[in-house]
Amino acid sequence: MTLSNKAILRTEFLKQRQALSSAQWQCKSRLICDRIETSTLFKEATTVFAYFSFRQEADLSSLFSFNKNWAFPRCVERSLIWHLWQPGDASKKDKYGIKTPLETAPIIAPSAADLILVPTVACDRQKYRLGYGGGFYDRLLSSSQTANVTTVGIVFDFAYIDKLPVDPWDIKLDFVCTPSIFSN
Repeated sequence: MTLSNKAILRTEFLKQRQALSSAQWQCKSRLICDRIETSTLFKEATTVFAYFSFRQEADLSSLFSFNKNWAFPRCVERSLIWHLWQPGDASKKDKYGIKTPLETAPIIAPSAADLILVPTVACDRQKYRLGYGGGFYDRLLSSSQTANVTTVGIVFDFAYIDKLPVDPWDIKLDFVCTPSIFSN
């Protein structure tokens, strides 16, 4: 499949996501958080890498009150730099409009994570994800630092499909979580 096919799919799934009413988005986000919260993976994790919701991605903020070491990314050039962050810590919006920890927040290596909650535009049953196209998570997930870290793709049901176009650099996730399922 070509990148243009991914671009077309990305546009369609983002339109569907943006079409969710605030109430639908909140309800679906809550269901995803409930599934994560009750999973053994989450219960046993000490250090969780997550994301701040952007462009109506599933909102994971109800999880942030759990006693975990939370880390969130900042985009620096072509990489994600992870910073420790807890509710109440300062944050700011980056050049993309994404909430991020401050640059002065402690940096943590990806290898320190027990669990990475990965935002997706879409995901397929083979656990390949479709992101925004910048390759930030592809580079992170292909790094030797995350080879032994469990990954969970977060996606709404309408964007959990049978098969996505896959490129050689695409990395499979370990699990997928939707409002309806937590699948490996």
